[in-house]
Amino acid sequence: MKFQPLADRIRPTTLADVVGQPHILGESGLLRRIIESGNIPNMIFYGPSGVGKTTVASIIAGQTDRKLYRLNATTASIADIKHIFDELGTLIAPNGALVYLDEIQYFNKKQQQSLLEFIEDGRITLIASTTENPYFYVYNAILSRCTVFEFRPVEAQDIEPAVRRAFSLANPALDVPNAVCAHIATACGGDVRKAMNAAELLANAARGNTVTLEDAQQAAQRSNMRYDRDGDQHYDILSGFQKSIRGSDPDAAVHYLARLLEADDMVSVCRRLMVIAAEDIGLAYPQALPIVKACVDMANQLGLPEARIPLADAAILLATAPKSNSGIVAVDAALSDIRAGKAGDIPAHLKDCHYSGAAKLGRGLTYQYPHAYPNHWVEQQYLPDTIKDAAYYVYGENKTEQRAKAYWDAVKGKNK
Repeated sequence: MKFQPLADRIRPTTLADVVGQPHILGESGLLRRIIESGNIPNMIFYGPSGVGKTTVASIIAGQTDRKLYRLNATTASIADIKHIFDELGTLIAPNGALVYLDEIQYFNKKQQQSLLEFIEDGRITLIASTTENPYFYVYNAILSRCTVFEFRPVEAQDIEPAVRRAFSLANPALDVPNAVCAHIATACGGDVRKAMNAAELLANAARGNTVTLEDAQQAAQRSNMRYDRDGDQHYDILSGFQKSIRGSDPDAAVHYLARLLEADDMVSVCRRLMVIAAEDIGLAYPQALPIVKACVDMANQLGLPEARIPLADAAILLATAPKSNSGIVAVDAALSDIRAGKAGDIPAHLKDCHYSGAAKLGRGLTYQYPHAYPNHWVEQQYLPDTIKDAAYYVYGENKTEQRAKAYWDAVKGKNK
């Protein structure tokens, strides 16, 4: 008898048995209502592994009385789709076909475009799944013909009953403490399949009739870490990291830092901390830049695990520091003008005059040297004539920038 994993043996056959996804499969969920209507459109299921995408596709095929074809884009080709198309209307697929194409992001542009002629025929309904953001990896021609549904990691409290059921099916005689089920449900990182696989492994390896928490901890190990340095999780965690620091939440900042370090991604941490110091703290606390650079240098010299200490110091310092984005706003405004063609010739008095013949060209003749004047400032034009009144920098409301503003207002005679 061919071995069938426990996760496949207990795969739900009705929507009521599907674990998680209440936002789309709950009583008022849009996907649930579409499935119950029987009028199934072309769809893209987007989400991490083990959260029910394949299960829901199988349920749809069963409820619509269509033959389900499963393909994986890592090994499938357009020839496989053509073969399915040839079977339409025969005894093999009399009511049309539902094609479940897993990992569609691995189809190149030409392959994805070739799908169009088949799905537009109407006799093939496409349900494509992807663990990557479809708006980055699926071409617009396919996206415009499909409805995207996001599947989310399943909450631990929803997985726990499924874990207990898995143990009971694998070995009804086992004594499984509640702490074991709770640990597996939490450690699987929202991946129901991982939880089922862990339960099956523990049931098969149990000594006597008891599953211990120690065994469960070894089986789960770091399985709750969802991380791919080239995928959504990488950028989502980094985004959460920066936005938590920007939002002055040191607890969340340390949480995301820990997730990045646990995934051994110190390079991304160091780079992002330096970006944050300049972008989000900036001129409100200029000392943050050299301090963070020193922390990053120290971390790179120490290496993990000790590197976590200066990196945590840097993250907490930035999260609790005053904030200003006046620098990035100013340079982006200037870049916008440059890209729009608003530049103009550099004023003659600012041009280089350290060569013979510069005077004949009128270069630098009327330049006034600021250090020769009180407070090292003299009024003169610096921007090109075409944008001489442009204002890019606006002083931030923090104390540091306001002190600078007050100083220069007084020097320039504007503090009246």
